Amino acid sequence: MEKLLLLFALISTCFAAPQDLSNKVFVFPKETNTDHIKLLTTKTQFNAFTVCLRFFTDLKRPYGLFSLATPTKSNSLVIYKPDVQNVLRIHAVDPHTDFQSVSFAANAWHSLCTTWSSDNGLAQVWLNGKPTIKRFITSGLPITGAPKTILGQEQDKYDGGFDLSQSFVGMISKVHMWDHVVAPAEIRRYMNGKYFTPGNVFNWQALEYEIIGKIYVEEDQENM
Repeated sequence: MEKLLLLFALISTCFAAPQDLSNKVFVFPKETNTDHIKLLTTKTQFNAFTVCLRFFTDLKRPYGLFSLATPTKSNSLVIYKPDVQNVLRIHAVDPHTDFQSVSFAANAWHSLCTTWSSDNGLAQVWLNGKPTIKRFITSGLPITGAPKTILGQEQDKYDGGFDLSQSFVGMISKVHMWDHVVAPAEIRRYMNGKYFTPGNVFNWQALEYEIIGKIYVEEDQENM
């Protein structure tokens, strides 16, 4: 039993107290069906959301960037790059839509934000300062239930079901999530590196998270 507890301590590092990750990045160095970062929140209902993050990868295969599952819906909120060129897939309360003509150059930092509201069902993607069209996903139903929020893997079931071939390899930084649709001016400030109101669900300057496996927190080379 003592050996099992020691093994768990080695592969899981929990930061329950908020951590300021300014000028830091999460490094996901290899393909795996286990390693991931779990973001911690006490919120259990979302009538809308905005998720912003920055990422850097050389992957040409599918990968998940952000995966929020609830006990009844594994795809409550997912940002996913499918195996289709220039397409980004967004899930909300399980259904999804594919945004077209969204391309990511390899080995470059990209700023990505996505929004959705249950009032009208509309979602939108912002990439490197430019918005896409708005697309309908689903309306009338909020995201409810204790969330499991994962970076680096795509959940096929609540808190699990990871697929090696969908794992993220690269770097992720400046993760923020709000429980409402953020105004375009605020999104532009985020993408331009100016002052903006931090996420009220996940805040990169006060982030509670858990590292599972060999994922590293390192200095952001852009700020060195």
